[in-house]
Amino acid sequence: MPISPFASATRLAALIRRRKLSASDALDVYLARLESHNPRINAVIVTRIEAARKEARAIDRALAKGVKLGPLAGVPMTVKESFNVAGLPTTWGLTEHKGKAVAEDALSVKRLKAAGAVIFGKTNVPVMLADWQTYNPVYGTTSNPWDVARVPGGSSGGAAAALAAGLTGLEMGSDIGASIRDPAHYCGVYGHKPSYGICSPQGHALAGAVAAQDISVIGPLARSADDLKLAMGVIAGPDAIDAQGWKLALPKPRKTVLKEFRIGVMLSHPTAEVDASIQSAIEALCRWCAKQKAKVDFKARPDFDPAEAHRVFIAMVRAATSGRQSAEQFARWSKLAAQRGAQDMSYEAQAARGNTLLYKDWLNLNERRHQMRLAWARFFETHDVLLCPAAATPAFPHNQKGERWERMIDVNGKPQPGTTQMFWAGYSGMCYLPSTVAPIGFSKEGLPVGVQIVGPQYGDATTIEFARQVEAGYAGFVPPGGFE
Repeated sequence: MPISPFASATRLAALIRRRKLSASDALDVYLARLESHNPRINAVIVTRIEAARKEARAIDRALAKGVKLGPLAGVPMTVKESFNVAGLPTTWGLTEHKGKAVAEDALSVKRLKAAGAVIFGKTNVPVMLADWQTYNPVYGTTSNPWDVARVPGGSSGGAAAALAAGLTGLEMGSDIGASIRDPAHYCGVYGHKPSYGICSPQGHALAGAVAAQDISVIGPLARSADDLKLAMGVIAGPDAIDAQGWKLALPKPRKTVLKEFRIGVMLSHPTAEVDASIQSAIEALCRWCAKQKAKVDFKARPDFDPAEAHRVFIAMVRAATSGRQSAEQFARWSKLAAQRGAQDMSYEAQAARGNTLLYKDWLNLNERRHQMRLAWARFFETHDVLLCPAAATPAFPHNQKGERWERMIDVNGKPQPGTTQMFWAGYSGMCYLPSTVAPIGFSKEGLPVGVQIVGPQYGDATTIEFARQVEAGYAGFVPPGGFE
């Protein structure tokens, strides 16, 4: 039967299981769109088409024999370039890894395949996954399908762009500084940053690295909230070693009826001012929630200074990624940290200190982080979710000149360093909390606007359920013009 390339993965899987649609035909739909639409945005950058066709045919044969398959049986999908897929290179945008195929799938990729997903390619990333734009010297620049002059976000920018353009059925991304949340917001799709530690990052690494990174998580992007739930059911859980001692048992959603939700709202903050286009869209959503009899509170906050949280996050996120530095880079950051001094609160100075942090100082920051984590837990005793922006603006124009902190975005007619909006990533992410981003409308320029739905630690089902309630009654995914 004919299918829309924008169908949810949940619907695709159901049709394939009932043999109303073959896995091979579903794959062909996306491969055809890859050929016709991908050149405009450069989202999918490597493929394994013949292997995918073989896997799709095997699924069709198994279903014809009455074999029960996994929840993603036959769903064509792509994954972020930073995940290992056997037979394809994993470069993270670095030329020294170009063309070097890896031998083994990442654990999450293995789980997706075991659930029946047909992975036919990988999507683009910025160099070292370290930008809210998506470009690198290996695969070039990815553009936003809503406006190709603008960025799709990063670092899961190719993933979000491919979903929005209808080039894939489902995606896998990663997030340490909004790398799932920000592209979902910019491209008008759904993204879920899981609670820290519940989805194994094994195989989401360069050159065989195996240690999990602080703050960083892996998680799904999709075109519906149900798809996020479906994908989380596949990828979440311990690796083989941890599984000997613990099992994941996430709680059910706190609420399943919108009117019962207790909603906190944070529209902006002086540390990282948010554009009126974002604030008004979230405010309109909150008015709708209030009309549905949900309790909406614009003043409640966890009991700590958000500005301090931002300073702690910048130090800890830069410390978390500091192991990627070369000796030359470390020497340069060390010199800069000494020159600037502890009182310099510019992003560059904070990054320099974080990149060269002493372990004693990290321990002090970690103690403060955990005090904030307890404050969040107290906040969620009286609130179910906190709604806030995922980013300060809608998708901004391509700008690849200079350092990240030198590139400005326009917020309410004033320039703001692009790195300042990392506030909205770290406020909750540093403290291990789950966040779901859901599309809720458009700016006056016709660009997507999303809302970030923050929940209590391990409350992943609650944030996804809230997104589902919004999708059912208020707003959901809309295909971008020109990609119908």
